[in-house]
Amino acid sequence: MTTTKKTGTGGLASKRREAVRVKTAKKRTTSSARWLQRQLNDPYVVAAKEAGYRSRAAFKILQLDEQFHFIKAGQRVIDLGAAPGGWSQVVVKRIGAKGKLIALDIQEMDPIGGAEIIHMDFLDDDAPEKLKELLGGKASLVLSDMAPSTTGHTATDHIRIMGLAENAAHFAVEVLAPNGVFVCKYFQGGAEKSLLDMLKKNFAKVRHAKPASSRQDSSESFIVAMGFKGERTAS
Repeated sequence: MTTTKKTGTGGLASKRREAVRVKTAKKRTTSSARWLQRQLNDPYVVAAKEAGYRSRAAFKILQLDEQFHFIKAGQRVIDLGAAPGGWSQVVVKRIGAKGKLIALDIQEMDPIGGAEIIHMDFLDDDAPEKLKELLGGKASLVLSDMAPSTTGHTATDHIRIMGLAENAAHFAVEVLAPNGVFVCKYFQGGAEKSLLDMLKKNFAKVRHAKPASSRQDSSESFIVAMGFKGERTAS
């Protein structure tokens, strides 16, 4: 797997802002005060609000696409783990009226014009067939920003998110058209080898990138698998 440089700003203008400090209120723990302070001082949170995006995550997909150019007009796209909808907002705009986007999340999600939203667990037995049925043909692009609820135990959390990533990858090779692209979030931690081996067998290129909008203190990273070979190869 080739490691790539951090991607660009995705159109984020640099702005100097005075840092906001958050005190620990009576009913606010130190950790929640720290989280709130980070949110208030995060330029991507601010930029997302200004641009009308539902989350700062919109800049992650913008920056990944800026680097790898995988979103194109007229594509059929599946967005897994879509809530609250930041990625879907970006994709809908870029694929245009001739494209089709199916967004899935276990959580409720407000409507997005141009997207068909399913509220269900991707791990449900009937979820993959439901997605295929709604898509109405082979996909050009499968995105996965899925992540499980964290337990606080690093090794357990890593294994759980890698399990989701592997499920998303196996689904992608079932639904993608030849030359299709799979983009997936994962956490670095040592359990990603089997996923990478499977992707290398099924795609012409497998890259990984950490967008500038991905917090630098996080082990979060993204796999971009391009050029699906068209015939699934077992892992």
